Amino acid sequence: MAQHQTSRRSLLTAALAAPVAAVGVPLVTAAPAAAAEPTDGCQTVVAWTDITPDPSVTPEAGSPFQARVIRLAGTEFLQLRGVLTCPTPLTADQVIGTLPPSIRPPKTTRGTATRNNHDGINAIRVEAQTTGLIKVFGPTSANSATWIQLDSFSSVMR
Repeated sequence: MAQHQTSRRSLLTAALAAPVAAVGVPLVTAAPAAAAEPTDGCQTVVAWTDITPDPSVTPEAGSPFQARVIRLAGTEFLQLRGVLTCPTPLTADQVIGTLPPSIRPPKTTRGTATRNNHDGINAIRVEAQTTGLIKVFGPTSANSATWIQLDSFSSVMR
């Protein structure tokens, strides 16, 4: 008995022809369904807002220390940006700033950020607390942090 094979081309042709047969409108010309999210799938919930820096860090000129909240596919993310220098190198876990009340997370959220490379360690843990405090974890007296770049921080907020 001979085997029957169906080509991919004939399956695709049938798939595109089915809507025409069912509703009389070709699939490629049908209007898209209304979407709850914008076409790019990303919404700004809270625009970039300044963060109050702790005296232990200094935002670099031209690189503001800011936070925002975006919604992507129904999930809200806290994003941070800015480059902070540490006039006195950080040698212990340290608060680096305070979020404005409009961007306080409902639960503690964590992520990582880039820092000066020392002995192969070039990342630092960043935590945004429900009180608005932003804290970094990891520096030690033997492995101090002299700068932190927050542009890569993005963490699920809710």
